[in-house]
Amino acid sequence: MQFSNQKIIRKAYMKWAILILTFTSLKAFSQNFQDDVKKPVMLLFDGMRKADATMIKAAFAPGAILQTLAKDNEGKELVKTENIAEFIAAVTQPHPEVYDERISFDFIQMDSSLASVWTPYKFFIGNRFSHCGVNSFQLVKMNGEWKIQYLIDTRRKENCP
Repeated sequence: MQFSNQKIIRKAYMKWAILILTFTSLKAFSQNFQDDVKKPVMLLFDGMRKADATMIKAAFAPGAILQTLAKDNEGKELVKTENIAEFIAAVTQPHPEVYDERISFDFIQMDSSLASVWTPYKFFIGNRFSHCGVNSFQLVKMNGEWKIQYLIDTRRKENCP
């Protein structure tokens, strides 16, 4: 009888150990994928800080779309599409202070070769606060690498976290 109970307890411990190891492995596996998705986002902002066009271009997929939510002169909301080449030229032209977009990763969702990333941010020119908002990224995995396919952001000067 004693031996039978020990056998049952041992089996229960083994099941729990397998469950815990599986959960831990899945969590680590998911974290690695999330780290991979973060790379082009960080490359974009590191490139902006360094005014490095090559770094910024490397973050984007061919044909990527860059948009921002803005207001017209009458205060109506509109979606403004920016040319990526013009954006890169603007942030990499010589300027005395660093363009520093400080982000946090609020969430990352992934399915196969598609990822969605939400990053609240504060933008500084040197040490001077400029504006804040949220970036919404859509990334695609191309040839084994994550690239930014679509980026839309909000911009405001007040109510910043």
